[in-house]
This record gives sequence, C-alpha cells and structure tokens, in this order.
Amino acid sequence: MLPMMAGDIEKLLLAALLGGLIGLEREAKHRPAGLRTNLFICVGAAMFTLLSDQLAGAHTGDHTRIAAQIIPGIGFIGAGSIIHARGDLVTGITSAATLFVVASVGMAVGGGLYMIAAFATVLILGVLLLLGFLERFTNLKVMVYAYEVTGPSAEETTALVNGVLEPLHFIMQNVQIALTPLHVRVRFDCEGTRKKQERVLSRLRDSKAFETVTALGPVQAE
Repeated sequence: MLPMMAGDIEKLLLAALLGGLIGLEREAKHRPAGLRTNLFICVGAAMFTLLSDQLAGAHTGDHTRIAAQIIPGIGFIGAGSIIHARGDLVTGITSAATLFVVASVGMAVGGGLYMIAAFATVLILGVLLLLGFLERFTNLKVMVYAYEVTGPSAEETTALVNGVLEPLHFIMQNVQIALTPLHVRVRFDCEGTRKKQERVLSRLRDSKAFETVTALGPVQAE
C-alpha cells in the first residue's frame, strides 16, 4: 500500500483552492461548468498526476502514463460543454477552453510546480474578467440578447416588433408567447454586438407601440 504523504494532501488542497477560484468566476456568470466542475477537474488532474508518479515508482513503470491520459479525458468533457445553438452561433467554447487550462493547473500542482500553477490561475482569471469586458466595450463580440415586450395580441405585437427590427436588419429568434388576462407577453432573442443591441432596445422603447419593453440580458454568453 502506498502511504499518502502530508505534501500530497497539501497539493490536493491547493488544487481545490486554485480550481475553486476559477470556478467562482464561472459560477458568478452562471455558466454550466461552474464552481464544482472546475474544482473537481483541478483536483482530479492533480490526483492523477500524483498517482501516475507514485504508482510508477512503486512498480517501476512509466511515470507519465496515467497523467498523459488527462488531456484526452478533459477534451471529452470540454466537447460536452460546447453547444451549437442556431445558425452559426456556437456557445460554450470559452467554458471548454477554461476546463482545459484548469486541468493543466491541477497537473502543475500535482507535479509540484506551485508558482506556475498560481501564476496560471491569476492569468486565467485576468483573461476571463478583463478581456471579456474589453470585447464588449470595444464592440467586437457578437452576443444573443433576450427581450420581452407586452401588447394587446400575439399577432399585432409580433408584427410591431418586426416593424421595429426590420430597418436595423435584425430578426426575431426563439420567439415565445405567453397569454395573460391583461395582455400578451412576447419574448424573443436578437443576435448582434453591444452597440447594435443598444440600438434595438432604444428603438423598441421609442416606438411607444408596446405596453412594456424589458431587456432580459445575454443568452448563453461566454
């Protein structure tokens, strides 16, 4: 039986901490791969790296055999987080890439490369927090935003929305209609950059054709 050393326990705890920090950022943005997913992957990668070294040392085998299988395993999990939503819109690629680098952080911790693992974690968080903001601020990122308007009837309200969107070259996507005793609620999505989404919201509100206009925010953002 291979004894677990105090240093190994510390490595697993550090992997849980670093993976958890990245997972908190993902959880705060309501991503499917959130806190627990990133934490487990980081700890699992560190654990497999430790096992690969210790089992090989005990049985005179290849020290990298088990650790080498982490990469294709994470690739399989990452592929499951990518969604081909509609048209050319593909979401979840950033989440998949995050899982990939989180596994590398866990492997670095398991291999005793603590400074590299800590620096990589800071770098990953910086990219997720700062570059995402810069993409939206510089109007580079195309996103899908959801809106909800209310009107007297489904046909009339939908026609009014299309009339507002047509000059902007926007199309209603994923339209959902809910009937209430007082009015009809029409929820729909629009795809475009931040500035284009601001123009859509402004035109909807300026039209005065709807009882209420609500911007529900981004749908499946990275």
